[in-house]
Amino acid sequence: MKVTVVGAGNVGATCANVLAHRDFLQEVVLLDIKEGTAEGKALDSWQQAPIDYYSTRITGVTNDYEKTAGSDVVVITSGLPRKPGMSRDDLINTNANIVKSVTENISQYSPDAIIIVVSNPLDVMTYCAYLTAGKDSSKVFGMAGILDTARYRAFLAEEIGCSPKDIQAILMGGHGDTMVPLPRYTTVSGIPVTELVAPEKLEAIIQRTKVGGGEIVNLLGTSAWYAPGAAAAQMVEAVLKDEKRIYPCCAWLSGQYGLKDIYLGVPVILGKNGIEKIIELHLNQNETELLNSSAEHVKEVMDVLDNMKVVA
Repeated sequence: MKVTVVGAGNVGATCANVLAHRDFLQEVVLLDIKEGTAEGKALDSWQQAPIDYYSTRITGVTNDYEKTAGSDVVVITSGLPRKPGMSRDDLINTNANIVKSVTENISQYSPDAIIIVVSNPLDVMTYCAYLTAGKDSSKVFGMAGILDTARYRAFLAEEIGCSPKDIQAILMGGHGDTMVPLPRYTTVSGIPVTELVAPEKLEAIIQRTKVGGGEIVNLLGTSAWYAPGAAAAQMVEAVLKDEKRIYPCCAWLSGQYGLKDIYLGVPVILGKNGIEKIIELHLNQNETELLNSSAEHVKEVMDVLDNMKVVA
């Protein structure tokens, strides 16, 4: 099996490295437009193989999509971070053109590949890749919910004093401040989280989760990469091992939750066919209102892309 990761920045390089450590792939191709970056990081990871005992070959290439041919899954991490003075629309336009170009190249050399988008703004970039790829939406989806849920679970583990392994949680909506953590569906080894965490503490954790990415940016001066890269790798593994894992992913809705023609974070089953099923939870009125509010925000951003006519 072969996976391509487009974008050899911190997130892309981490994703490739984590996949190599899982040791179930024949090859991971790491591609970047900056000369030598992908090659250098791939070489470093390959030299790690004898130490950490894996056999997956990591190949770095500079903008040579021919080397990605025949990929089973492609992870797109390409894009620029928002810079001072750059408007949201500027960021969307810049990154949409990048994602469109990447998707066109990937579609040429790996027409059957499943595409996982990590580039930001996540929901609208997934939409851009979907429009460009022209394939079934089950084969084009985004990574956000796994990362956001991981942050939520990590914060809960700190508060409870338990292992994060024992926490199961679901989170829905857009990737950003409007995300919708669901305490009602959060358990610790089967115990409802509301029995272990006081309401005010739980609300504080939810709010911290919503700005979890910003917290790291404030500390580092740049975006996170270990957790996002690992989250994308986890999705790749679920697909290629046909694990039928249930994860929150950015998926195309066609009537589920009363929402249509929108990419939004919802729980899905991931397997060899990509998104094999979208799971519809029975949300209460408050949860439904929060999800609808998040959807409105995401739709506004999608409309910005539509009006730009980046994708014909």
